[in-house]
Order: sequence, then C-alpha cells, then structure tokens
Amino acid sequence: MNSLLSLITFLPLIGALVLLMFLRGDDPQAQKNAKLLALFTTIATFLISLFVLGGFDASNTGFQFVEDHPWVGGLRYKMGVDGISVLFVLLTTFLMPITIAASWRVTHRVKEYMIAFLVLETLMLGVFCALDLVLFYIFFEGGLIPMFLIIGIWGGSQRIYASFKFFLYTFLGSVLMLVAMIAMYYQAGTTDIPTLLTHVFASDNISVLGITVVGGVQTLMFLAFFASFAVKMPMWPVHTWLPDAHVQAPTAGSVILAAILLKMGGYGFLRFSIPMFPIGSAVMADFVFTLSVIAIIYTSVVAMMQDDMKKLIAYSSVAHMGFVTMGIFAMNQQGIDGALFQMISHGFISGALFLCVGVIYDRMHTREIAAYGGIVNRMPSYALVFLLFTMGNVGLPGTSGFVGEFLTMAGAFQVSTWVVFFAATGVIFSACYALWLYRRVMLGELIKESLKSIKDLSRREKLIFAPLVAGMIILGVYPSYVLDITGPAVKALVEHTETARATVANATTFAAN
Repeated sequence: MNSLLSLITFLPLIGALVLLMFLRGDDPQAQKNAKLLALFTTIATFLISLFVLGGFDASNTGFQFVEDHPWVGGLRYKMGVDGISVLFVLLTTFLMPITIAASWRVTHRVKEYMIAFLVLETLMLGVFCALDLVLFYIFFEGGLIPMFLIIGIWGGSQRIYASFKFFLYTFLGSVLMLVAMIAMYYQAGTTDIPTLLTHVFASDNISVLGITVVGGVQTLMFLAFFASFAVKMPMWPVHTWLPDAHVQAPTAGSVILAAILLKMGGYGFLRFSIPMFPIGSAVMADFVFTLSVIAIIYTSVVAMMQDDMKKLIAYSSVAHMGFVTMGIFAMNQQGIDGALFQMISHGFISGALFLCVGVIYDRMHTREIAAYGGIVNRMPSYALVFLLFTMGNVGLPGTSGFVGEFLTMAGAFQVSTWVVFFAATGVIFSACYALWLYRRVMLGELIKESLKSIKDLSRREKLIFAPLVAGMIILGVYPSYVLDITGPAVKALVEHTETARATVANATTFAAN
C-alpha cells in the first residue's frame, strides 16, 4: 500500500515501454494488439486507483498514501494525495480507458499513438500526486511533450501551427513559475510541498519601480504562479491557444485536453496559490474575479458565433473555467467546493461533448455545423446522448453541471453580488449556444443526401458513453459523493486563508496612509 500511488502513476509508462520494445510491425493485427494492450493497461490502472478511493479517509485533512524516498541532489521523491487531489487521480484513470476505446478507428502509427497517451497518463497522474516542487514541475511540464506530439502528428490540416502555439503558450507561462519556485527554495530551504504549506512567506509591502506592492513577496510569487496556471486553465485573455488546439487535435486529444489538462491550472491554484500565498491571493482576488467574469461573458458570446462544433465547445470550456476561478477566489467553503465539483463535472461533460463531435466526424469528416441537420431521424440514440450532455453543459438541475455552477455562484455571492450578477448571464448564454448547436445539428428535416445513410451509435460507442452519462447524472443527483471527500480538505484550506483577508485589509489601509 505504501507504493500504491507510484504503481498507479507509472503503470501506464510500463505499458508504453512494453509497446515500444516488444510490439513490431504496423499491420492490422499489430495495430489491434497495440490498442488492446493500451486499453488493458488503462483499465488496470483505473481498477488499482479504486483502492486509493476505498482506503481514503476523508476526515483526515492531511496527505495520505504518502511515499517519501531520497532522490538526487538532496531532493526527494515524494507522493501523496489529499481531499483536493484524490478525485483528480480518479478522474484521470477513469477517462483514459474511455479515451483509448474512442481511438479504435485510428490507423496511422497506432503504436506511437498509444505510447503517447500512456506516457501522458503517467505525467498527468504525477502532477496530482507529487509532493515536491521539483517533481511537480517535471510532471507538469513533461505533459506538454506527448500532447504536443498528439496534436502535431495526428491532428488536422493546421496541426503544426496549433501544436506549436499550444506548446509555446503553456511553456512560456511556466517560466515565471520556475523562477518563483527557486525563490521559494531559497526562502524556505526546502522543496517539500507539505512543509511549504506551513511556511509563512514575507508579506510586508514593498516598492517595485516606485509602485507599492501590497502583500509584497507573496503577491509577486502569486503573480509568477498565476502566469502558468492562468494559461493552463486557460483564463481570458491567454485562452487563444485552446480553440486552435481543440480544433486540430484528434478526438481523444481533445477529450484529455478538456477533461484533465485544463484542470491542472485550477488544481495549481488550490495546491499552491491560495494556501502558500494567502495574502497575495486575497490582494489579487478582485483582479481574478474581473478576468473570470470577462471570460464567462466574452467567450460565451464568441461561442455563439462559431460555425465549427469543436471550436464552439472549446470556447464553452473557457467560459465554464471562468466559474471555476470565480469559485476558487471566493475563498470560502461553497466557492471552493463548487470549483472542485465543477472541474470534476466538466471532465465528464466536456469530454463527452468532444466524443459526440468525434462520432459524426468519423462518419462525415466535417465539423461544420451547416453540414448537418435532422440527423435525429437517422441517429436517435446519438441524439439522446448529445441531448443529455447538452443539458449538462447548460447546467440543467439533475445534472452535475448545475451543482458546480450553483455552488460557485453561491460562494462568490458572499463576496460580491455584482460578480455573480454578471457571471449569471453566462448561464443564459450557455443555453443559447448549446441549444442552438443542438437545434442546427439534430433537429429539422433530413434533407442533405450525404446524411441519409449515416449510421447510429455502434455497440462500442454506446459502451463509451454509458459511464459518462451515469457519472453526470449520479453526481447531479448525489453531489455528496464528491463533496463528502473534498469538504474537510476545503474547510481546512478556508480556515488557513480566513486570517489573510483581515491582514490584507490592514495592509491596504497602511499603504493608503
């Protein structure tokens, strides 16, 4: 049990090495073997991860399943999970078999394709389990490489442009974070994350280029981490890489990008920014609220203007991540609970929506909304599945999407009624673009000749969607399955930051005087 997290994290990498060393050829049988091995590896990883959930004690707000071993140069290999990170581990291992199953029609360089996804799974799991700054950074940045290759090799016609834009945005955003990590080491004398969570970084006001920085070093470090996590989310205005990456990525790449990789930004805010720099976070909260509201409204309006289904859903993701950052920086129980719930829910819903687009793209080889219409007449099962996830995306009560949005707005309402007033318009906008998309693609008469022979969901595709539908509805009806796990850890985090608000108020008054 002491090595359970390492087993979960590196089992996909072991599967990738087996594929690399022992599988030869690119004939249909070899391709099938590569897919089966990748599927078996991801299923095994998910089943083992259930032992983490089964043995997790939600009442314990500390880190559990901790592994701590000497590494190199005085650094340590340290892994562990708490109530904030454990569900992201489960979400990753749950979605990966679905992603591999959704890639069954891939025929180009199948072995390399499966290796890229298995390596990516290891790196994503490492981000959520790492308890050392250097280890976290390696996993965090390492994930760029396989996703860069997935977009650049198996993507669409503009894949090279999209892959380099994705890589440069996310990598350059992390340079300042690396500088801040080095500064943290020199101040605290350690890269151990649990120790850093208890270290009090300097928060006295300082002057930089004649400008008084309220919160001092904490605010500067917050901004350095913010540069990385804001791009990763992504937040407005550093979101422009996401629509291009989604449109050009293969279906499975879009699923993982939306369902897992975007969540690393939110996780980073909760693991580093809020607890380590509580004063800096409180100082910058209004700034983050402003960006969140702009993201919710602006990207929702932009989504309504799209003629590509994938790009519409991509802008929708940016809007929903605006609710996440709004909830996080409310820095209260409801807001952070809602942000965590929204991230888990978004993993189900956005991943499923990209899979829905992939289903008809595989059949018609176009994502243009205008190319469809009336396909409910030929694909009733598909139309039902698409409708369910459209309702989840809109935030219909009874789906997980409603719970996350409601809690984030309830939390933010305690801080600013105006923020919630403007953010709530995003709920209306989401209904506009989501229902408009469904109306254009699914309903009406089937008049296009090319659609009259289109086939409904296969048995494999129904099996892929079934757990996602179940997850969205179960969490919508019984949100306590998530909130009971995250609640105690969030409560401890909120208690840690409550004092910071009063401290910031005093510091601001001092700066004004």
